Amino acid sequence: MRDNDKQTVRGLRLFSGMEEAHFETLLTGSYLQRFPASVILFSETDPTDFLHVLIEGQVELFASANNREGTMTLIRPVATFVLASALLDSPYHLSARTLAPSRILMIPSRNVRDAMEQDASFSQMAVLELAGCYHGVVRAYKNLKLRSAVERLANYLLVQNARQGGEGRFTIPVEKRVLASMLGMTPENLSRAFATLKPYGVRVSGADVRLDNIKDLETLAKPSRLIDLR
Repeated sequence: MRDNDKQTVRGLRLFSGMEEAHFETLLTGSYLQRFPASVILFSETDPTDFLHVLIEGQVELFASANNREGTMTLIRPVATFVLASALLDSPYHLSARTLAPSRILMIPSRNVRDAMEQDASFSQMAVLELAGCYHGVVRAYKNLKLRSAVERLANYLLVQNARQGGEGRFTIPVEKRVLASMLGMTPENLSRAFATLKPYGVRVSGADVRLDNIKDLETLAKPSRLIDLR
């Protein structure tokens, strides 16, 4: 690993308080690899050999059953993923694939479990990381259970607008098929939802979105700080 990559990883809250010797031991046997887009990193039934740290790119976590596939969440850099599975020494329970060319650090799961025993700061931060993941699951579940498809899309657009400058113009950062799956829709339902939002000032051209009447869109969406993160 280059020193700047190591410092990028060190800067994550999960690792920031570790003793230097423990951090170096944690990275023993780790791999920093480049992956092109559309590469399957692991499948949900695979044993969890590594804790993954996304340094560049984008990763989709998804699941499959009964010939159906659903996007569970998207990982943006810099972030870890599958920490719970690494700690439990269990299968991954989710599959992962790159959505863009990505650089990913893979830390052996055995090292992660050893660090939990040896480094008090890492143990504390791991608990906080898992608590944050739990809240993320709760927000996603509430979004699916308490909102219609159109409301979910409206809130997604408001969140993306806020993240990309808040000027009413932004680009959807994923393919629409991924967006549809993430919001619990089919691609056809997503197209209909976009059409439903036209009277609320939503204009779409490919991945480019323009919001001409944000107040009306907010009235429909009813954004909630307990569900939506900006």
